[in-house]
Amino acid sequence: MEFESLIGMLIIGTLAGWLSGKMMQGRGFGLFGNIIVGIVGAFLAGLIFPALGFAVGGGFFASVLHATIGAVILLFVIGLIRKAN
Repeated sequence: MEFESLIGMLIIGTLAGWLSGKMMQGRGFGLFGNIIVGIVGAFLAGLIFPALGFAVGGGFFASVLHATIGAVILLFVIGLIRKAN
């Protein structure tokens, strides 16, 4: 992995975490926690969505959309786990 792609993934994950925190009011972990969730959500979306055949195209905005969807799903699942305990 090149340094530029790592920086790009962190930027996209950060933006996705912030967006998912805004979309999922009351289920977030604060700014720093949502950024971490966004980065993890971007990674998970990059693994899961191609396997399911889900693709919205290439480029920066498509990457942000993928990462945001992954982060929202991750926040939803974490919220369900927190409610169960």
